[in-house]
Amino acid sequence: MRVPLSWLREHVDVPAETTGRELGEALVPLGMELEGVEEYGDGVRGPLVAGRVLAIEELTEFKKPIRWCRVDVGEHNGDPAGMPGVTAESGASRGVICGARNFAAGDLVVVALPGAMLPGGFEITARKTYGHVSDGMICSARELGIGDDHSGIIVLPADFAPVGGDVTGLLQVHDTVLDLEITPDNGHLESVRGMAREASYVTGGAYRDPADTVKVPEPDEARGWPATIEDISGCDRFSLMPVTGIDPQRQAPLWLRTRLYRAGVRSVSLAVDVTNYVMLELGQPMHAYDPAKLSGRIVVRRAREGEAITTLDHVRRTLTADDLVVADDDGAVGIAGVMGDLRSEISETTTDVLLEAAHWNASSISRTLRHHKLPSEASRRFERGVDPEMAAPALQRAAEMLAEYGGGEVGALSVTGVPYEPPTVTLAADLPARIIGLPVDTATVVERLELLGCTASVDGGTLTVVPPTWRPDLRDPADIVEEVARLGGYEHIPEIVPTPPPGRGLTERQRWRRRVGRALAYAGYVEAVSFPFVGEADWDALGLPADDPRRAALRLLNPLSDEQPLLRTTLLPGLLRGLRRNVGRGLTDVALFETGLVFRPGPDAPGDAPLLRVDARPDDADLAAAEAVLPRQPERAAVVLAGEYDRGGWWGAGRPAEWGDAVEAVRTIAAETGVEVTVTADEHAP
Repeated sequence: MRVPLSWLREHVDVPAETTGRELGEALVPLGMELEGVEEYGDGVRGPLVAGRVLAIEELTEFKKPIRWCRVDVGEHNGDPAGMPGVTAESGASRGVICGARNFAAGDLVVVALPGAMLPGGFEITARKTYGHVSDGMICSARELGIGDDHSGIIVLPADFAPVGGDVTGLLQVHDTVLDLEITPDNGHLESVRGMAREASYVTGGAYRDPADTVKVPEPDEARGWPATIEDISGCDRFSLMPVTGIDPQRQAPLWLRTRLYRAGVRSVSLAVDVTNYVMLELGQPMHAYDPAKLSGRIVVRRAREGEAITTLDHVRRTLTADDLVVADDDGAVGIAGVMGDLRSEISETTTDVLLEAAHWNASSISRTLRHHKLPSEASRRFERGVDPEMAAPALQRAAEMLAEYGGGEVGALSVTGVPYEPPTVTLAADLPARIIGLPVDTATVVERLELLGCTASVDGGTLTVVPPTWRPDLRDPADIVEEVARLGGYEHIPEIVPTPPPGRGLTERQRWRRRVGRALAYAGYVEAVSFPFVGEADWDALGLPADDPRRAALRLLNPLSDEQPLLRTTLLPGLLRGLRRNVGRGLTDVALFETGLVFRPGPDAPGDAPLLRVDARPDDADLAAAEAVLPRQPERAAVVLAGEYDRGGWWGAGRPAEWGDAVEAVRTIAAETGVEVTVTADEHAP
């Protein structure tokens, strides 16, 4: 996650002398990984001022349209002469050549004056071009490093800054962005709200929850948009709030677009930008519908088998009964928590917006996004867990921003679902100390948990913990112990190597495997370890006939790759892939070996494995049923050779590898395992 430091400082008192890199490195011991620190505006210096465009002269004698502009920059003005319509009496100005056409006389723009330095070491000087002296530069967002738009220059609001005033700070030209890798079990860190709370742990600075600044009104079901939840297991809370009368021509303010850009999110429109901003700030994804395109009551339900929807990426998708959808009277208008559909999409003419925020079941979202291969910023947060109490504050925050920046009017809040009941976790008060291996007293445990926002109490030897709503991942004693260890610093946990029990050595099978590996290595082979996954294409490449027993392979329910969904029945495909990689990189003399299990299901094996209980030991019948599904797993050894077996050189010509060398490898393996082999001709694919 990319987090601008200026955004963090709004919610936590990070010491002024703390740099972005120092803060990022301080967060690493809490379980994050610092991918990088990006300094924006590094090297930018000199005057960046607000300028009022007084007049524009079109220069038409050149191949591309060029404009010579007279710009009032206040106390930085130069000679007013030489521009039609601008006189000494009307005010001094500077002449600037500009090719952009998205501004007009009277607009307030950003002017880099001679002597300024822009990102990339671009120095501004007064120079003669297109027959005029350009005494500065009118800047675009990309040229200042505050956005990716270079199609036109920045047109500032009329009251953004006084003419001639420095706008470097107002434009947030200088900022530091932390790029942090968040592990899947820390969904609460997928927001500035959560990251600021973590920063308060390591800096000791006061934390201000951005959700506390939002005043959520009471739900008004009579005036609110009607909604129903048919599947409470997939969605326990569903909230809606309309905003009407928005000016569709208005953009999000420049500061908001700048923050989105630095957080890695593209600016689209006012409504989309606001919902993305609130998602990054509070961690609650939202969706915006055009209510004029909806029909009747909103319903949260499971999709009907075969129901289809065209998602916002313009792909027609066929749904299954396992998919959760948001629907109106005409059908699905979005895949819940993943992506909306084109039918209800807001457009450049939309004036009314219906905002939706919900709390979805994480497992349901995870299954759906993987089934449809449709990851999104929203689904990533939902599958990792969001605050179940954040939907209404996020809606109110987004609605207020749309009203402020779009001129709209906030409607009534409607909330459907069941109230959230926080879990209660009980554990032995001394469990954290016993698990961590450090002397952590009960008072310290309670202090750390309360720092997280938990409610913790001790009664005798029992510790009772009620996690905060923003930590839905805290569900059992192990989670509580982990948080105590995390806040104490993983680096303080001693490294203790367990002592192996005496009297046990390697099994006979393990000794055989080691002897075989050493013998093949002494013979010149290099060990390869390949994934045990194959596909039908591997059997075709080997030329195996349709009735070959090696084609009868187990299929994985959730394979890493759709091209390799089967468990291997022979070691050859993996070894041949390793051989191909070596030859493709110029290493043509190759001798590889691999030892490992193959999976050979019998012709009468049952189809599906039973789901075993995890809260206690499965009974003998369940274990026997699971054992019956397992295939035979014999251990195999295999070699592949290519190029020269004996290398050539000054001592003479080399000898190419041949079938006899492969047979000799078999003899080597047999000698190490005490097996006698007989070599005979055979017909055996490949």
